Amino acid sequence: MTIDPDFPKNHKVIGKHSTTDGAYSHFVWGPGRKDAESSTNKEVQDAYKARGEEYVPLGIHGTYVAVDWDSCISDGACIEACPVQVYQWYRSEQDIPAIEMVNALTEGIGDDHNREGRKDYTDKPDPIRESACIWCMACVTVCPTNSIKVDEANLPVHEEQSQKFVES
Repeated sequence: MTIDPDFPKNHKVIGKHSTTDGAYSHFVWGPGRKDAESSTNKEVQDAYKARGEEYVPLGIHGTYVAVDWDSCISDGACIEACPVQVYQWYRSEQDIPAIEMVNALTEGIGDDHNREGRKDYTDKPDPIRESACIWCMACVTVCPTNSIKVDEANLPVHEEQSQKFVES
């Protein structure tokens, strides 16, 4: 199962992840899916058990550079492939359960250089610098689970949601 190509129509914004300086932000779309690739991936499930964390649906992070965190198996190929460091391992900066990243505020200084920078398979590549994307599609082509959608046509969707979204 891949990222829903029509997620902006089929999901709703459930949060916003921003950098503390306000330079970057992206929306989190839900609901997440219980039946996606990470729910059956042994490495991912073993990592959740080792941490004593409950596996829960996480949704999609980003709008025009979007990662379905439920499909993502934390391979990290996207992090290595991206020439402009759109992604970072979210746990390398703030080691909290992924569900807490729905309305997170972070520095945006996590590990963004290689796939081995992840804490474990509960970590996810976060498109924290979504607006830095150069539309090269390198991340899309290397993702083993087709969990990433890069779509310049979603820029207006992001802008529309920015006008509507009220931080709580």
